[in-house]
Amino acid sequence: MGTSYRLVARLSDGPLLDDAEAAIADYERRWSRFLVDSEITTLNRSPGRPVIVSPDTFALIRAAVDGAVQTQGRFDPTVHDAMVALGYDRTFPDLDPTMAGAPVPAPGVSGILLDPALHAVTLPPGVRLDLGGIGKGTAADLVSAQVMARGAAGVAVSIGGDLRVRGESPSGGGWTFHGDDGDVDFPTAIDAGVCTSTTRRRRWTTAAGEVHHVVDPATGRSTDDGIETITVMGATAQQAEVLTKAAMVAGDEAEAFLEHFGVRFRIHRRAPVST
Repeated sequence: MGTSYRLVARLSDGPLLDDAEAAIADYERRWSRFLVDSEITTLNRSPGRPVIVSPDTFALIRAAVDGAVQTQGRFDPTVHDAMVALGYDRTFPDLDPTMAGAPVPAPGVSGILLDPALHAVTLPPGVRLDLGGIGKGTAADLVSAQVMARGAAGVAVSIGGDLRVRGESPSGGGWTFHGDDGDVDFPTAIDAGVCTSTTRRRRWTTAAGEVHHVVDPATGRSTDDGIETITVMGATAQQAEVLTKAAMVAGDEAEAFLEHFGVRFRIHRRAPVST
């Protein structure tokens, strides 16, 4: 998933957190589009043919397809080729801006076939998946559940800033959230997902100008509507992550879009340039 993570647990032992780290590494091995032997890469290289994947991977892909439908395509896991066309064809530290080309709109999820009995996924030709907009939150949900099942009184799992909390914080109460710009106006929680999408990071300059990693699936271009950061608090980190990405694409309609889903949110827009 090309990012860092942090684990904090209350009343847990060392091996429990070691196992949680191992689980995160396992999700990375299966879900990264940058690894040649990941399940996602194998699937992307097999157009038109059913590929059997692990149950967790199947559930993630199904959630990604559902997320695209629920957000009317504002979130779209088929932006793989759009990201590659912008030059994001490898992990960010190794990115080569000269590889950027013309924008490529996402083909959409309508042709993806899911077989729940076999955990098989069939991608139509021309469709490749990038689960970077849902994988981190999903991993945080899964790992936090595993830690709690092992006996912890509380846990926070943050993967690339996508956070899931459960149970008690180290202080014994709920978890309090802080954003890059200070306090986020969210209530203390014992079970929630809080995720942020931002255009401030993962920016690079191509021959066509500066771009970033939040892409509008309809155009294949980086979003450019004045929104710098959106933070969403949802029932799960998976939900919050999907909605932050979709709201970035919604642009001027972001507030109304998020209100429709009944989640708490905070939006930071660039200050208008004075003339």
